Amino acid sequence: MSAPITFVSHFSVKPGRTDDVRSMAATISSQLEAAKPGTAAFLPYLSDNGTSFTIVHLFPGPDAMADHFAGADQRSSAAYELFEPAGWEIYGQPHAAQLDGLRAEADAAGVELVVHPEGLPGFLRASPA
Repeated sequence: MSAPITFVSHFSVKPGRTDDVRSMAATISSQLEAAKPGTAAFLPYLSDNGTSFTIVHLFPGPDAMADHFAGADQRSSAAYELFEPAGWEIYGQPHAAQLDGLRAEADAAGVELVVHPEGLPGFLRASPA
């Protein structure tokens, strides 16, 4: 059984586009929830001053992460009109091809990709006991 993967993406919001980011997040969240059943969580957060935007993604394993990123180029091109990459983090082990692709994207965008491949014992509760 594969271990879960957390992918965190950080972005800088372009000036005057904060409300557009809010609207886009709502639209994309609904679309991804319907189209990507393997994505366990897609949680966007906006900073208090609206200049940065972070998305926390949770996947049960590398296949679900790969499926989530299918079609991401199309989603990203529209989204990058509103914000630009500021860095990415991966916790867990995606497929090697997926990781290579993310490294190449990070290099092209001039941002850091931090990878913590070894998951240690832990837990996730769907709801508090």
